[in-house]
Amino acid sequence: MIYTPQDFKSNQEVKWCPGCGDHAILASIQRAMPEICESLNYTKERFVFVSGIGCSSRFPYYMNTYGFHGIHGRASAIATGVKVANPTLTVWQITGDGDALAIGGNHFIHAIRRNIDINIILFNNQIYGLTKGQYSPTSQLGKVTKTSPYGTVEHPFNPGAIVLGARGTFFARSIDVELKLTQEIMVESAKHDGTAVTEVLVNCVIFNDKTHAAVTDKENRADRTIILRHGEPMIFGKDRDRGLILYGRKLKAVKIGEGGITEKDILIHDAKEENPGLHSMLIDMKYPELPIALGVIRAVNDKTYDDNVRDQVIDVMEHSQIHSMDELLHSGATWEVK
Repeated sequence: MIYTPQDFKSNQEVKWCPGCGDHAILASIQRAMPEICESLNYTKERFVFVSGIGCSSRFPYYMNTYGFHGIHGRASAIATGVKVANPTLTVWQITGDGDALAIGGNHFIHAIRRNIDINIILFNNQIYGLTKGQYSPTSQLGKVTKTSPYGTVEHPFNPGAIVLGARGTFFARSIDVELKLTQEIMVESAKHDGTAVTEVLVNCVIFNDKTHAAVTDKENRADRTIILRHGEPMIFGKDRDRGLILYGRKLKAVKIGEGGITEKDILIHDAKEENPGLHSMLIDMKYPELPIALGVIRAVNDKTYDDNVRDQVIDVMEHSQIHSMDELLHSGATWEVK
């Protein structure tokens, strides 16, 4: 069956604030769904969207698919259960920086560690929006909010670093205003066998407006971000005349044509490299020293939790000496009470 984005839009009114970046992510994912179905031969009935609590967690209501609106921080646990119970489903977890990295942090890292085949979309607006403006685990050091009136004294999480620390197999990053890039990443996420985490930098127009403006501003975006694609040179800039090289043990931004630098000197992006060293450096890049890395940064293969569960069940069924409840009750260490 041939689908269109309209087939994935529910009849529910979208109730995010006007100007919220969540609208753009919703549009990108709805546009990606038909392409995913075509490339992987999926039907719409295979999709499940799971969420926790937060502005982003309204997402399942706006998708014309199966959905589950969970409780705060527990989306990863629910998504894991759905996938293990029915491995044929394609499971998408929608979560925010508070939902995933604060109360849900433990579930988040263990889903990644297990490498269960789910897609996690982390909306990062660096604030608690639904509860009206408290600082979150990704709020910048010194950020003044309702719960940090003199500025937060906490260092923020880098979601990508957490993914690598949990031995993640897939990490990508986008920004809400890059709709086509987000759509492209969603397709790659669906194709990945394992936990695929995508961080999307989102603007909260009410409680944290312009928090990502330095890199999302249309005038400067091309010079302050770099879109990475596997097998292509790491080139960026409005005139495509800047690139990344390794200078000692660090990444350095250079201008092609200056100091004898040619395009041949520019690093080629290898998202499939098992060693996460360069991926870590790309994830850690910050403006103004270096451009912010966007696109699929890491995508490597490894065994998945759901496949391991399936294989273990099959093996136990084939080799077990117990075939009934009566045999189970009389197995192992038993004794008679007289």
